[in-house]
Amino acid sequence: MKRKTVYVCTECGDDTPKWAGKCPACGAWNTLVEQVVDDAPARKAAVSPARARVSPLREIHEQEESRFSTGLSELDRVLGGGAVRGSLVLVAGAPGIGKSTLLLQICRFLGEKSRVLYVTGEESERQIKLRADRLGVQSGDILLLAETDLEAVSAAVDETKPDVLIIDSIQTMYDPELNSSPGSVGQVKDCTMSLMRLAKGSGITTFLIGHVNKEGAIAGPKVLEHMVDCVLYFEGEEASSHRILRAAKNRYGSTNEIGVFEMTESGLRAVDNPSELMLSGRPENVPGTCVTCLMEGSRPILAEIQALMAPTGQSNPRRHFNGVEFNRTMMLLAVLEKRAGLRTGSCDAYVNVTGGISVSEPACDLAVILAIASSYRDAVIGSRVAAVGEVGLTGELRSVTALGQRLREIARLGFTQCVVPARAKLTQIPEGLEIIRAGSVREAIRLFCQ
Repeated sequence: MKRKTVYVCTECGDDTPKWAGKCPACGAWNTLVEQVVDDAPARKAAVSPARARVSPLREIHEQEESRFSTGLSELDRVLGGGAVRGSLVLVAGAPGIGKSTLLLQICRFLGEKSRVLYVTGEESERQIKLRADRLGVQSGDILLLAETDLEAVSAAVDETKPDVLIIDSIQTMYDPELNSSPGSVGQVKDCTMSLMRLAKGSGITTFLIGHVNKEGAIAGPKVLEHMVDCVLYFEGEEASSHRILRAAKNRYGSTNEIGVFEMTESGLRAVDNPSELMLSGRPENVPGTCVTCLMEGSRPILAEIQALMAPTGQSNPRRHFNGVEFNRTMMLLAVLEKRAGLRTGSCDAYVNVTGGISVSEPACDLAVILAIASSYRDAVIGSRVAAVGEVGLTGELRSVTALGQRLREIARLGFTQCVVPARAKLTQIPEGLEIIRAGSVREAIRLFCQ
């Protein structure tokens, strides 16, 4: 029998009988993938659902979500204070980044107080056992199941009645009623929908591991991220042992928090003081470097901005930025040339944020400016000087939010001077920290980069 194929958009989930470069529904390019379907798929007999009860808003009582700790303080921080019972959490990341290690490691704490069912579709139970022994996960009520059939997984959940369910990974699960291979758009979408009903109906906290494609997005339809309650991205450099956990979506908390981990031989270790980690190995009294303080949710983190300006004879100088926004850094280069008189257009520009962290808030503009000017003029700013402030197109310096909290973190790590905007309002200055006010980019450069 000839198979019927349709093309499904990974962004919106719409299907079309013919392939096209552009999705006719959402307009996204190169998102249509082929999926095999049956002309008359065998579906389960429809069951008439119970009549839903409509409730007036004023009669619905407020009730705080029940949270519990996962045993990792950094994961609890990103989740908003702990995992919520009955929630569906998606943990995504590149292959080998440590997603399975992260979730297997929390089983050591969760298994002591609740029943955990770990379902693996990529490894055998023996492989999971070997990793668990290396991570020290040996006790507790932890159950293992090596299965990819969603119906078998549902039957195991009904039999064992776990409190926490871990699926590793969602791309390996398949519904036998769908005539398509595991990992396809339809399979990922339907399996996630079934697991969502299971989590919400039974109150089981469910963690899904998801792979990412070469563009860095979660493999599967975009609607997958809309189904779950939390989307966590596990990131890190290949040559570094540091890992950063970010929340792209969180229905029960903020998406601004990050968690910092260090990968060791015995598993992931939570880093409670990431500022010291980011500044470890920092060179002293060299040009082209400046420290700033950024806010990741409620946590201040110090980061080192490095810049290298090299004269070039080419008509199009090179621009390579790592950890900072490209367009904003190009704007800062233009401000330096127009407002401070630095001929940045005749130099190759390289800007880097050490530690694998990304800087996106405007409060780090002044540090980027000073690092570039320091490298351009080969002037040393000082190893105990930090800078916080937003830069405008006219070269003025503007104040930023949570300045007092940033200054306390700067003083705590032993910095003695901090450059801030002249109009910044400070109610209390930390002891041992000298505040240097500057009204413009030109004035800040004159103070430190002469």
